[in-house]
Amino acid sequence: MDETMLLIAGTIGAGKSSLTDMLSQEMNSKPFYENVDDNEVLPLFYSNPEKYTFLLQVFFLTKRFLAMKDALPQADNVLDHSIYEDSLLFHLNADLGRVSSEEVKQYDHLLDTMLKELEHTAPKKRPDLLVHIKVSFDVMLERIEKRGRDYEQIATNPELYDYYKLVIERYEKWLDSFTICLKIQIGGDRYDFVADPKAAEIVINQIKEETNKLNVLTFKNASYYSSEKMEKGIF
Repeated sequence: MDETMLLIAGTIGAGKSSLTDMLSQEMNSKPFYENVDDNEVLPLFYSNPEKYTFLLQVFFLTKRFLAMKDALPQADNVLDHSIYEDSLLFHLNADLGRVSSEEVKQYDHLLDTMLKELEHTAPKKRPDLLVHIKVSFDVMLERIEKRGRDYEQIATNPELYDYYKLVIERYEKWLDSFTICLKIQIGGDRYDFVADPKAAEIVINQIKEETNKLNVLTFKNASYYSSEKMEKGIF
């Protein structure tokens, strides 16, 4: 089996961790999660973004760098976030005036240094496929409410409504400009793979089909659905 790295991307509540878990089980590989439940900085950011944006983003950047450094030399793995999307949220918050110009300069320098270090870690290895879970704004809000983290709720912080809209918009722009590896988009509204086992099976088979085209991955179960890509939610 060829060495394979899958990156999972998407907005808050898209189901990244759940899909990472499913794929890692199919691949019999190590998952790399970005656990937010024990992240003490994240609630601080939501309570005062002007004060804690830089601290939070450096925290995330460091975690994502270490995950990539650990994952690259290994055989098969799935990451539910990656360093390649880290600047998306940082620069969104920078555009909202939540960090200083000097902090932007230092962040960009740190990110560039880390990316160069990753090239030295595994110079001939890059991610094989980015899987972007596309969800609508309304579905994102529903899932944020459902998972019940107090600091994420619009009901307690109405300003988050506009912020979440910007997050959706920035992810679309980021995906268009992403060129590190091949990419596919999964229809997260249509296929609620977290709650519906049938939807989960369809989504897993979508990814199987794409990775097998690349000859980079052999899943334990090689069954496919034969419907057209648009019908299956790959755009």
